[in-house]
Amino acid sequence: MRTIWSLWQNALAEERAGPAYLVEEDNEWREVSWAEAALAVDELAHGLLALGIGKGDAFGMLARTRLEWSLLDFALAQVGAVAAPIYPSVTSAECCYILEHSKAVGCLVENESDFARIEAARPEHVYTPEALDDLRALGREHAARDPDALDRARAQIGEEDLFTFIYTSGTTGPPKGCMILNRNYSEMVTTIDRIENFFLPTDVMLLYLPLAHNFGRLMQLLGAHLGFTIAFCPDPRRIAEIMPQVRPTVLPTVPRVLEKVHTAVSANFAEATGAKRRLIDWALSVGRRSSALQQQRRPLPPGLSVQRRLADRLVYSKVKQRLGGRLRAAISGGAPLAKEIAEFFHALDILVLEGYGQTECTTASNVNRPDWFKFGTVGPALPGIEVRTAEDGEILIRGRTVFAGYYEDDEATRAVLSDDGWLHTGDVGEIDSDGFLRVTDRKKDIIVTAGGKNVAPQNIENSLKSARWVSQALVVGDRRPYLIALITLDEDEVRKRAAERAPDGDPSQREDVQALIEDAIAGVNADLAHFEQVRRFVILPRDFSAEENEITPTLKLKRRICEEHFADEIEALYAR
Repeated sequence: MRTIWSLWQNALAEERAGPAYLVEEDNEWREVSWAEAALAVDELAHGLLALGIGKGDAFGMLARTRLEWSLLDFALAQVGAVAAPIYPSVTSAECCYILEHSKAVGCLVENESDFARIEAARPEHVYTPEALDDLRALGREHAARDPDALDRARAQIGEEDLFTFIYTSGTTGPPKGCMILNRNYSEMVTTIDRIENFFLPTDVMLLYLPLAHNFGRLMQLLGAHLGFTIAFCPDPRRIAEIMPQVRPTVLPTVPRVLEKVHTAVSANFAEATGAKRRLIDWALSVGRRSSALQQQRRPLPPGLSVQRRLADRLVYSKVKQRLGGRLRAAISGGAPLAKEIAEFFHALDILVLEGYGQTECTTASNVNRPDWFKFGTVGPALPGIEVRTAEDGEILIRGRTVFAGYYEDDEATRAVLSDDGWLHTGDVGEIDSDGFLRVTDRKKDIIVTAGGKNVAPQNIENSLKSARWVSQALVVGDRRPYLIALITLDEDEVRKRAAERAPDGDPSQREDVQALIEDAIAGVNADLAHFEQVRRFVILPRDFSAEENEITPTLKLKRRICEEHFADEIEALYAR
């Protein structure tokens, strides 16, 4: 049976050595056993039945990444109810839109202050994580009265029944509700399991990704299916603090976090002088040579292996300790990762495996493997999933993980799903002779200059963001004579640079950052064709932000809105 309720029940039938979850309580990490989690899920499921919530009823999930979210999600699956996750960072209007659109009968909120955010939607049953104890108590009473009720509820749920709504980020308008069936996620979990050594039952995963996003949701389901331990991190700002405490072996993440770590490590290396700097340069050289051979799946010569072990002891291990000291791999998704950043980490013996997918194909279609990877690509197709490109380069996906369509939006569904089952992703890419996919851009984001040249802005933006001083970059130039860039600064790095330059002076009197950005852009332009080069730029007075509706919860820029908000700056650059 390919259902999420059976996935959970199968997990409980196995004997597992490690805990199911780790949660932080009173500054310590507490282990949650599979038996403790199972009891909570059953009681919550009985509680839902006692409230009259069952098959087909939607239930909002407006809370951070935490144990209670996961337990309630599995409980909803036991009774056939449909979770409707909501990013905690979205506006009140968007919260209410999702609750009303999905016809949610209830909602989990982070705390009581969220009550006001969803008041207009008026869901009947609203719980905070702490109040779920009341739902469990109700469930115990229900189980005592009708112990077979949960078994009857499970028996009515089939693999073609709806498991969850996942609402798209809404870069081009109101979010659309993707209908993900039980078999979609069940198939996805099974597919990942077929990749050798990708996840191990002994793994410890630090999970900070929002569970409202399909990437984080898949990790939660994989934990139950494969038996590894998940440590919940509700506050992404604490990742650096928590990593040495939890010591994860795998870290699902997004490029923005890796970019921040890359900037911090690079800045630390840049401060080194003398013998220490020569040691770092040597270690990185050893790492790059080792990485090049590993990417070709070739063994390291004995001499290089000895050098690599020495470099690890003297340099790499210092960086790896900041990440807990036993990280097997970071898995990057949700947005493109600059090739240079993946190569930098691998030169330090830290493997970053980039993958690709969409909500509409239930998370992933492609991913690099631990034993076969190519930086700058998102890897080959997953087992059982077909991926090809259309004549115009659009990436097409077909398989049992492709969703059932958008809820109450047949027109939008027809626009992305062909009659023969191919999902039209709207992304543009290339597939090499080994089957590795390289995503070049969003089809709608392709810039066509006034001279008729097609430019993929994301590649240029990723290169710009790898500069130490740059936080975000937005390239503009559609139907314009040349490209320009809107740049936001990494203020921490700029202040640090100012202090380095004038340790006895006033660090607020920083050197001309204009010159720093000019140098960064010149370095990027050197590797670009003439028509792809950024001719002019402006440093914006603030970063792009979710509060201004300029970025999605998954940290993608909303291009149209960003360009609208900074239209004057754009026009000024072209008016010179």
